[in-house]
Amino acid sequence: MEPLAERLNARAGKTLPGRLLNELLRSSCLIKVMQVDLIAGNRYRALPSQLVGTMARRPEILVFDSGVGGLTVLAAILGARPDASLTYVADDAAFPYGRWSEAALVARVGMVMERLIARFRPDIVVIACNTASTLVLSSLRERFPAMPFVGTVPAIKPAAAYSRSKKISVLATPGTVARDYTRALIDAYAADCEVTLVGSNRLAGLAEAAMRGEPVADADISAEIAPCFVGEGASRTDCIVLACTHYPLLLDRYEALAPWPVAWIDPAAAIARRADHVLVELGFALRRDEQREASSHRAVFTSGAHPGAALARALGERGLAQIVDETISVSR
Repeated sequence: MEPLAERLNARAGKTLPGRLLNELLRSSCLIKVMQVDLIAGNRYRALPSQLVGTMARRPEILVFDSGVGGLTVLAAILGARPDASLTYVADDAAFPYGRWSEAALVARVGMVMERLIARFRPDIVVIACNTASTLVLSSLRERFPAMPFVGTVPAIKPAAAYSRSKKISVLATPGTVARDYTRALIDAYAADCEVTLVGSNRLAGLAEAAMRGEPVADADISAEIAPCFVGEGASRTDCIVLACTHYPLLLDRYEALAPWPVAWIDPAAAIARRADHVLVELGFALRRDEQREASSHRAVFTSGAHPGAALARALGERGLAQIVDETISVSR
C-alpha cells in the first residue's frame, strides 16, 4: 500500500473503502486537523468522507442564533465568503436563551441542531450567540464530532489591547456577565484593565423589536448602556465590548446616545475570519470570481412564524431571499 494511503487509513482509524481511498489519492486530499479556538481547547478532525469533492463545489454554511442577532455575523461572513451558500437559523421559538437553565438549553440546542444538520447538510456551523457558545458548544462538538463548529465569545482581548485608559466595559446578557468563563477571559487578557460588567435584561429584546420595525425609545436604550460609561476626563471608559450578537444591530443608536465617544467592539469580523479559516482548512479555498446569488441564501425561524414586512426587508438586505419552513416547537 502507498504511504499516503496508509496515512489516510491511520488518520481515519479504519480501512477506508477502495473507491473512496482512490478518490482521495487522485485528488491528493490530506486530512486536516485544526484548532477552533474561539473557545480554547476544542479540536475538530475532518475525516476523508468530508473531503471528497470539496474543491469541486461551494461551501454550505449554517449560522445559528436564538433570534436575529446573528445577522450581524452573517453579514460579515457574506463579506468574507461571497462564494458560499448560507442558511440562517433563528431559534425564535426558544428566544431568549437567557431564561433557560443550562441543562435545558443544552438539550434544546442539541435537538434543534440535529434537525438542522440532517436537513441542510452544512460544511460548518457558526454559533452566532454568546450564550449558546459558552454553554452548549462543547456538547455540540461531542454530539456531532464530524461537524466543525465556530463559536462566539466576548471580545475582551481586543478591547484590552485597544484601550488607552485601561477602562473597558463588557455589555452582555446577565447570564454571560455571571459566567465563570467571562471572568476567566478578563483574568487572562484584561488583568491590567478596570473592567465593568454590565448585564442588560432588555437590550436583545429591544434589538429584536427594532428589526421588526417597532418603535424603540431612546430612553430605553440609554438606560441599558448608561452603566457602561465610567469615570471622567482621561480616566474614563474608552472601549465597550458588545458581548451579545444582537447588540450591534443598534450601534447607530448607541453612538448617538453615548455621553462621550468610545470604541464599540463587535466580534463579527473575527468570527467571519475564523469561519473562512476553517473552510480553507477543509479544502474550500475562496473563489473570488464567483458569488452566490441572494436567492441561494435562506432563513429559518423555528417558531414557524413568517417575518413581517420590516424584518423581511432587513433579511433581504442581508441576502436572505428565501424563508424556509422548519418549525421546531418548544417542549419544556
